[in-house]
Amino acid sequence: MNKINKLRKFFKSFNIDGYLIPKNDEYFNEYVNESKDRLKFISNFSGSAGFAIILKNKNYLFVDGRYSIQGQIQSGKNFNIITMPQKFPRDIFKRKRIIIGFDPKLHNESKLNFLFNFKNIALKPINKNLIDMIWYKKPKDLIKPFFLISKKYSGESSHKKVSKINNILKKKKIDYLLITAPENVAWILNIRGFDSSFSPIPNSRLLMKNNGNMHLFSKSEKVVNIKKKIKEVKFFDE
Repeated sequence: MNKINKLRKFFKSFNIDGYLIPKNDEYFNEYVNESKDRLKFISNFSGSAGFAIILKNKNYLFVDGRYSIQGQIQSGKNFNIITMPQKFPRDIFKRKRIIIGFDPKLHNESKLNFLFNFKNIALKPINKNLIDMIWYKKPKDLIKPFFLISKKYSGESSHKKVSKINNILKKKKIDYLLITAPENVAWILNIRGFDSSFSPIPNSRLLMKNNGNMHLFSKSEKVVNIKKKIKEVKFFDE
């Protein structure tokens, strides 16, 4: 509860009535590293899906049917456990006018609209993550370099994949394509990483131009083994 009280101290300065904490990280991975598991930090809930809303006087943890019992065991002391789809935020807050803050890096528009698109809820983007501001002893990120996989395992060279995408971009008269899902970056460049305990995804983003030029955005320490091997790509540190 001490963590929650620390979080609430920010509400007045940011002019909000509550704060939204999702399970996913900024890459929208289902399974996140310990250093990015903000939901577990604030609620003690360790399931793979869910989100919490901390208000001035109440706390809610929204989960699906897989985690109703687990949520109650791990978080029931400090949180009201709400099972979806039996109930959604609109059912809980339908009579309250509140402003809920959120980190825009961790949410997409369609999901926010689905969950909170009703008149009495106002969503306020906050570029600082309020959980990170109270997480003083956050675990360090485990940084391991990406690696290339051969055509034997990928089935097709990266060059052919890029050519196919560029042809589509040209036909549709699109200059650039931004790929934000790590699994899609992995497929296009035939690279893999160690950014998840359960999947060899490389946390990164790729900007493709229809002439074949590409820009990869990731931590510089992760690309040391592939930097000289993928000549079509320019690398940028996040």
